Amino acid sequence: MAETPATILLIDDHPMLRQGIKQLVNMEDDMMIAGEASNAADGIRMAEELEPDLILMDLNMPEMDGIQALRALRERNISSRIVMFTVSDQEEDVVAALRAGADGYLLKDMEPEDMIAQLHQAATGKMVISDRLTTLLAEALRSNKPRQASRPDFDSLTPREKDILRLIAEGLSNKMIGRKLDISDGTVKVHVKHLLKKLNLRSRVEVAVWAVEEGFHRA
Repeated sequence: MAETPATILLIDDHPMLRQGIKQLVNMEDDMMIAGEASNAADGIRMAEELEPDLILMDLNMPEMDGIQALRALRERNISSRIVMFTVSDQEEDVVAALRAGADGYLLKDMEPEDMIAQLHQAATGKMVISDRLTTLLAEALRSNKPRQASRPDFDSLTPREKDILRLIAEGLSNKMIGRKLDISDGTVKVHVKHLLKKLNLRSRVEVAVWAVEEGFHRA
């Protein structure tokens, strides 16, 4: 358990939902709500001020939606983990969020204990996706490549790249992969860039889904 509680910023335009999440999180010793915002603009400003470990953000908000806010946060080099928390299980929303730089996508109809478990995972650097979206995401990524010249070739990877691919499949961040393999974050980034190119995939999310589907995370 972390010595210092992981800090969470809530960005959601529904006050009752924010209150419910706060009550749940406040029961946990290793997580705390550092701030809350009712709209994306305030959320972005608070993210820059607070630099929280984790941002839990709604997808559908007035004026600026979650995807736009996500892109704005990433453009500002906010290093917080960002998890979308929404009612939408639409394929295009899931794919758009993950490709825009989200570290997770959770549905609001999940059980409270499941949400807390996923927040624990996200706060420790793991990618989190609601269970029922995993198959949908895999289908979406496959259908987006109908004319791909060749399937990803696992054998083209170096031993180190294979190690990193398996850890990506477990949902680990670059920082955690670096710790596990005793290499720097920068070195991990270089390896990830190379393996994406070799596998003809566009993001670590695609790598994770493909690796899990192919069973390489158990290899």
